[in-house]
Amino acid sequence: MAPDELKRIAARYPADFIHHGQPMAVSLTQSTEVGTIYSLDEIDALTAIARQDGLPVHMDGARFANALVALDTTPAEMTWKRGVDILSFGGTKNGCWCAEAIVFMNPDQAREMPYIRKRAAHLFSKTRFISAQLDAYLTDDLWLNLASHANAMAERMRAAFRKSARARLAWETQSNEVFIILPRTAADAARKAGAQFYDWLTPADQPGMVADGELLARCVTSFATTEAEIDRFISFLEAETLTQE
Repeated sequence: MAPDELKRIAARYPADFIHHGQPMAVSLTQSTEVGTIYSLDEIDALTAIARQDGLPVHMDGARFANALVALDTTPAEMTWKRGVDILSFGGTKNGCWCAEAIVFMNPDQAREMPYIRKRAAHLFSKTRFISAQLDAYLTDDLWLNLASHANAMAERMRAAFRKSARARLAWETQSNEVFIILPRTAADAARKAGAQFYDWLTPADQPGMVADGELLARCVTSFATTEAEIDRFISFLEAETLTQE
């Protein structure tokens, strides 16, 4: 989400025109679905625009910890000090099972949340067993250590693809997601050897990024990924035999 684009979209819906919906909030994902991260200055710029239009700001933090350690900052500096009102604090993508929290910077805004959760059918039975994970998750910086490891494994992968003759980075990322372009023959052979990754759609604004006979793949590292697994995956894609079909 770029500040100029946010301004343009918000301006399409003037408050005095009743025949369309009205902007209600700005929601930004940190880190994003394509592995990139908003800098603190970029968050400042987006929240400033939201404030001008009287819109609350929500941060989707499914990969909050990965962004935090990549920026080497604090939760406060990346949220309420930048104008974020509500945070979806995710644990599921960083080692927890089904554990997520919604954090309101203004506690008064949280009063309706139990009713919203109930109406949306998001109230788990025995939620305390899910929530208990967060106690261990936040103890002794475990959550940051897990994210740091996942990011480091992703950087190991990125470093290898920057030097690869067969696969290349689609774009630079800073979190635990890596997007690569590789020959379909290499992808097929790697999968047969046991590698797991996702085919990804080519971005609409970059139609020529992927050539015939190639595919765009999304690779995600985790708290459990090892250096040996990264190196083995790279070896699958670099093997001479993979392109000879």
